[in-house]
Amino acid sequence: MSDAVSPEEVRHVGELARVDLDDDEVDQFTQQFGDILEYFETLDTVPEVDREADLTNVMRPDEERESLDHEAALENATETEDGYFKGPNVS
Repeated sequence: MSDAVSPEEVRHVGELARVDLDDDEVDQFTQQFGDILEYFETLDTVPEVDREADLTNVMRPDEERESLDHEAALENATETEDGYFKGPNVS
């Protein structure tokens, strides 16, 4: 466990978040925050990459094609009104 986080800091963060923490929770969060900071310290050991990644377009090219006609688009709609889909009222 890292000593980078003190119980006072955890209480301060709790106050900022307007969360009342009892002593057990402060101890638990102190441990968890320390563990999280250790994970970030581990990331500092990962070597940097000095080259640009080779990016390639993996998407297919756009192709124009016929769309549904108006009647076919509304064919399976449970309700329509004036040639449009009709959905439930939202209040």
